[in-house]
Amino acid sequence: MLEPVKTVKLYQRPPSPQTFAQGEVIFTEGEQGELMYGVISGEVEMWVNGKVVETIKEGDIFGEGALVHEDHKRASTAIPQGSASQHAKTGCQLAFLDREHFLFTVQQTH
Repeated sequence: MLEPVKTVKLYQRPPSPQTFAQGEVIFTEGEQGELMYGVISGEVEMWVNGKVVETIKEGDIFGEGALVHEDHKRASTAIPQGSASQHAKTGCQLAFLDREHFLFTVQQTH
């Protein structure tokens, strides 16, 4: 079985990852979610109500909740790690899937 991020990378359209700089917002809590992501490199902090609740690391996926919930709303804000601190950290490279490809991937891999 493939790691989740490799599955996302394999099924994404177009087949090229997105790069986000440190501090660049990937998505914001409450907005409509149309993509899920897999971390190819770097780390992403998940923020809820102004606090970091989770750090997503290389090889992990995130953002899939908005694709399966009825209202398609984001439950958190995603920002490449280090954006709220003075420490020098890099951004991240992400594979991604839209809802249609996510549902197809789930069907094909289970």
